[in-house]
Amino acid sequence: MKVSVDADKCVAAGQCVLLAPEVFDQREEDGVVFLLDEAPGPDLHDGVRESAMVCPAAAIHLAES
Repeated sequence: MKVSVDADKCVAAGQCVLLAPEVFDQREEDGVVFLLDEAPGPDLHDGVRESAMVCPAAAIHLAES
């Protein structure tokens, strides 16, 4: 799996950080998402998929391999 985020779309809801804190974090100044791991291991895939599904701005993109 390869993960990418569109920071311009992010509305700083923080759901991704709650669901997959090993993969996503938020900038302190404005809460916009940034990636900690663009190629997470299989043990994190479920949380990353759920993060993408619940993102209110559809700012998380996944490429399954």
